[in-house]
Amino acid sequence: MLIVAKSGGRVIEEGLPEGVILDIRDSLSTHKFILVHGGGVEVTEIASKLGKEQKFVVSPDGFRSRYTDKETASIYTMVMAGKLNKEMVLRLQSHKIPAVGVSGLDGLLLQAERKKKLIIIDERGRRRAIDGGYTGKIYEVNVELLRLLLSGGYVPVISPVAVSEEFEPLNVDGDRTAAYVSGFVKADKLILLTDVEGLILDGKIVPRLTSVEAKELLSKIGPGMITKVYAALEALSMGVGEVIITSGLIERPISSAIEHKFGTVIVNE
Repeated sequence: MLIVAKSGGRVIEEGLPEGVILDIRDSLSTHKFILVHGGGVEVTEIASKLGKEQKFVVSPDGFRSRYTDKETASIYTMVMAGKLNKEMVLRLQSHKIPAVGVSGLDGLLLQAERKKKLIIIDERGRRRAIDGGYTGKIYEVNVELLRLLLSGGYVPVISPVAVSEEFEPLNVDGDRTAAYVSGFVKADKLILLTDVEGLILDGKIVPRLTSVEAKELLSKIGPGMITKVYAALEALSMGVGEVIITSGLIERPISSAIEHKFGTVIVNE
């Protein structure tokens, strides 16, 4: 079974959790893994230390994202493809997991179209068009490179930095990156690890959704979760078997997700 797992936010604030690492290590004999990581909090912290104020924008659909100008793109690449990626690789290797860290820049792993403009909701609640900066939408994943690594027994660890048409680094969302990677490699499962137990509506965990039901619920989902649900829908539309949104902070998050013991399962029905 081929599994793509994405981890970011609070889940990796102190490094990839032990539970995730042990789960992967103990499952390598039966499953192949591709990991995608985020790390926006650390990007913000390091940018602040460097004196670069970070700005965030919200789209009309409720998606919150970092506004990435050229200087921010450099900091983002440094932190994501450098510091965070290599820290995660070392942590996996310390548990005998043969991890290989790559960014979307390496081997043209992730190619993206640079967004020319962004439609945002400004402070007064009005729609406004702004320059797209250095953010992108993925249109190509180098599947051959990933298959080469997987066939050699390695676990690719991907940082969400993509290559533009002009060979510039672009900020691409981690959840959406995981969706495209899983879709292009035709993964059996995409597991989105977060700091809550799954999709929560009206104070209760939603155990299972079809893609049709998920689309209908998008307008009711808050900024922290809407990107994950949208990424799940993208993955399913590209042929991924199922998507599980679950906590990465429990003891065995990946095996629990595979066995549907925990989290929200979204299927293409």
